[in-house]
Amino acid sequence: MPAPGTPPAGRFGRLAAWSQRHRWAALVLWVAVVAAITVGSQAAGSTYHNDFSLPGTDSQAAADLMAKHGSRQADATVQIVVQDAQGLAAERQDIGAMLAEIRGLPSVTDVGPLTISRSGTIGYSTVTLDAAAQDVPKERVTRIIDTARAASGHGLRVELGGDPVRGAEESGGGGAEGAGMLAALVILVLLFGSLVAAALPLVTALFAVGGAIGLITLASRVFTVADFTPPIMMLIGLGVGVDYALLIFYRYRRELRDGADPAAATRRALDAAGRTVFFAGCTVIIALLGLIALGLGSLQGVALAVALTVLVTMAASLTLLPALLGVFGGRIQRLVLKRAAKSGPPEDGGWRRLAAAVQRRPVPALLVAVTALLVLSAPALDMRLGFADAGNDAPSTTGRQAYDLLAEGFGPGFNGPLIVVARGDAEELRTALTRTRGIAAATPPIPSADGAVSAVIAYPATAPQDEATARLVHELRDDVLPSLSARTGTGYLVGGPTAAAQDFSDSVSARMPLFVAVVVGLSALLLTVVFRSVLIPVKAALLNLLSISAALGAITLVFQDGRFGAQSGPVEAFIPVMIFAIVFGLSMDYEVFLVSRIHEEWERTRDPSRSVREGLAATGKVITAAAAIMIVVFAAFVLSPDRMLQQFGLGLAVAVLLDAVVIRCLIVPAVMQVLGRHAWWLPAPLARRLPKLALERP
Repeated sequence: MPAPGTPPAGRFGRLAAWSQRHRWAALVLWVAVVAAITVGSQAAGSTYHNDFSLPGTDSQAAADLMAKHGSRQADATVQIVVQDAQGLAAERQDIGAMLAEIRGLPSVTDVGPLTISRSGTIGYSTVTLDAAAQDVPKERVTRIIDTARAASGHGLRVELGGDPVRGAEESGGGGAEGAGMLAALVILVLLFGSLVAAALPLVTALFAVGGAIGLITLASRVFTVADFTPPIMMLIGLGVGVDYALLIFYRYRRELRDGADPAAATRRALDAAGRTVFFAGCTVIIALLGLIALGLGSLQGVALAVALTVLVTMAASLTLLPALLGVFGGRIQRLVLKRAAKSGPPEDGGWRRLAAAVQRRPVPALLVAVTALLVLSAPALDMRLGFADAGNDAPSTTGRQAYDLLAEGFGPGFNGPLIVVARGDAEELRTALTRTRGIAAATPPIPSADGAVSAVIAYPATAPQDEATARLVHELRDDVLPSLSARTGTGYLVGGPTAAAQDFSDSVSARMPLFVAVVVGLSALLLTVVFRSVLIPVKAALLNLLSISAALGAITLVFQDGRFGAQSGPVEAFIPVMIFAIVFGLSMDYEVFLVSRIHEEWERTRDPSRSVREGLAATGKVITAAAAIMIVVFAAFVLSPDRMLQQFGLGLAVAVLLDAVVIRCLIVPAVMQVLGRHAWWLPAPLARRLPKLALERP
């Protein structure tokens, strides 16, 4: 029972009290549910499917037209590339026997003739499969690879390329998850001085991530979920799970130091930090669901999956963590009181002095910090979106080896052909393409199975990721083909993987403003209700946009410009929107946590300067610790062999670092000092209509 004079517990406090009273039932329920989901998902299996279709684009229309009329170019292909420095003439018999064996393998519908380069040392044969790249079982592609490479030897080199080969060679996270968790555990042990206390946030995060991944595995059998979703869920789930549990646990320890018993400390921690976690999680989910406004099917499944991960993480933090505190509360209390007796009451004087120093000269601090972030953001202005191809893979992979051999033997554009589809005669199409500047060669028209459409494969003179290739796609669509169509009366469509990548990038760029407006608008509305202020949400939105742009600038510097030893190439087309959604939501975690403490002091003292100092003093240590954990978890994914995960890891780590250090410790105190009492201004008509929601409880 609460002590006399203790305010009644709120909803989160009552939830915590229930979890503590029924701690073993809550733990058994969580274990049973996660185990059932895991077993069920493993038994059912996953059906992850990458849906990069873009209705309304030329490349998608070309693909649909080829599939409708039975064109071979609609299915996936594998290039078998052979090389012999002494010439391939003497190897034709062995190569022919190998191609004949591949012709009889499952999923193979056709094996093209061997085409040899002018030097006579490099050749290739195109193997056509019976489905799109993502629909061909990996084990069948692996069998093709093994059969072809078995012919190597005695001077003959055999490599294989194409999207199916890249998919079959994809590796896992490379131990990034384990490295991140180990680093997080070290930080937590240093923070709390106890392995038991440090393990509770990690255990909570692991339960949440395990349950969420199992649910998405089951959901993949009903909805379209990309195959790269689980690593992203692991990345976000570990970071957010530890972050949320840490915010609650830190408040719990503070209540213990203030003399509360474990049960009361849990209720108060959930009433205070639990509310903050709930609203912070809501902003993350809102930001992720904003991806639906983009209308890109390949991203909607990822957004829903990560939003579900955050939702399960919130549930674990609000129900599982109180149960764990009920089991280990007595032991943790003894450790906390023992450390408190040795070190004395926490002063947090360093954070208070930092806030006071910024408040003395808010304008210079603001100008220096904002300028630094703008400088880091500048490279993002030249960001080039696209998709990594085999040219970005590790040199040891057979896909990269085949890519380099084809570029050496047939030119850089051979790895990124454009498939131009004609509804009718295509003879004049080939002539027009060969006369177009930037096209090195074009094949004769290839009719579909029913003869209704024809395809001409055009090979650019530049590599697939070259900016000149992107300009060529637009030139063909805007100038060359419309004029040809007006003369012949035939419709033409530019398709193929290179054109599809360009269409995806253009679609993301065109829809980005709507996406940003939806996410920022909904998040600002939520913050307006929570803090009953107009300027606080505006400030939060602007600062979050600043940290996101700086993170994108860092990604551009490293991965597009090839700094620090990274392979240069385009930034993955969906990285900006995913980084925006995730970082915008995560940045709100610290915004809500810090500003809610400032708001609590403001309500109590009505002194704006003191409120900022006390708010930063109360939250500076935990924000820094939470940010450090997120940074090491995210940065660990830079070690992943997957280029996409490397970009995610770097972008999120940089954004959290800047947000926790530069924005929360420098810019926010400076802005709040400049605004003073006006920071909490809310027009009276709006104040009467808005519901009253409180984050912190005394």
